[in-house]
Amino acid sequence: MGKGKKATTAKLPKTKCCASKSKCGRCPLRMMKEGTLPSGYTVKKRVLVRVDGGKVSKKQLQKAA
Repeated sequence: MGKGKKATTAKLPKTKCCASKSKCGRCPLRMMKEGTLPSGYTVKKRVLVRVDGGKVSKKQLQKAA
């Protein structure tokens, strides 16, 4: 039996930065710097926000990723 490839899912950013010194893998600040943040989202005051100013919900974030 052969081994199949696993489907990779996009890592979703956290809604708020935990401010750890080493920056976790889902940190919105780190993702913004790397350019892996979903389009239409940005970070203000360590909190993930939508560019249009709306609230961020995890359901909408999953659709964007």
